[in-house]
Amino acid sequence: MILLLLVALCWGINYPVGKLLLDYMPPLWVVCLRSIVATAALFVLCLGSGRLVLPKRADMPVVLSTAILQMMVFSALVSVGLQFVAAGRSAVLAYTTPIWVLPGAWLLLGERPAWRRVAGAAVAMLGLLTMFGPWGLSWSDRNALVGNGLVLLAAFFWALNIIYIRAHKWVTPPFELTFWQALLASILLLPIAVYFEGVPQLSFSPRLAGLLLYGGVFGIAIAYWMMTTVNKALPSSFTSLASLLVPVFGLASSWLMLSEAPDWPLIGSAVLIVAGVALGAFTRKSNYY
Repeated sequence: MILLLLVALCWGINYPVGKLLLDYMPPLWVVCLRSIVATAALFVLCLGSGRLVLPKRADMPVVLSTAILQMMVFSALVSVGLQFVAAGRSAVLAYTTPIWVLPGAWLLLGERPAWRRVAGAAVAMLGLLTMFGPWGLSWSDRNALVGNGLVLLAAFFWALNIIYIRAHKWVTPPFELTFWQALLASILLLPIAVYFEGVPQLSFSPRLAGLLLYGGVFGIAIAYWMMTTVNKALPSSFTSLASLLVPVFGLASSWLMLSEAPDWPLIGSAVLIVAGVALGAFTRKSNYY
């Protein structure tokens, strides 16, 4: 549970950091450079701890799944969406994963979540749905619709990866695989960024370096390893529900870093999300603590 809270904090802060990086470069390059930084950080960590190993053949499906669905597609869609959506709102929209994970885990994995987790997901989703009323979204604004749609689509791809990770038969521990996942994501992202956005003209500064280091080291390297470990240990429906704490940290950090003061619909959404997490987390006969 502590790892899950740390992941929520790292990823929550990552949204305003990603928004700030858009001041320096296009969205696909933001994802690409963060991934390269993460790959370098993971290489150093694995080498220093003696855990740099070649993945086995049986590991390749989960390497491909996380690299493509989560590190590449999810991150790229969110980054592009951040051009049109506030960082705090994006953090909330990206964590609609229980909409896809709960039925997906039930149908594909045979997981039957406890009624409190189903009720918790419903409460949390009610909080997210309040953002789509006329008071929270201008349906006549094409950019807003595109941005919101891209972030919601990103949530769907992340949910697919959560479901697969839960079903995967692990051979190599998650930490050893995170480096290879980040490396593959970086290799795939580089030509995609060059093709769609060209080579950016960057003026490096201490601020830009700090943002990239945070996004790569904490937002990817450490957070993805922790989340992979959590996904391996806990039911996917529970991890997706508990990860809804990320929007709370995302809203708070966006307020502090970007002066995106949340309005009442956003505050109401955050309250409902926390209530849903609490309802889903503390179930009877739980062996998670």
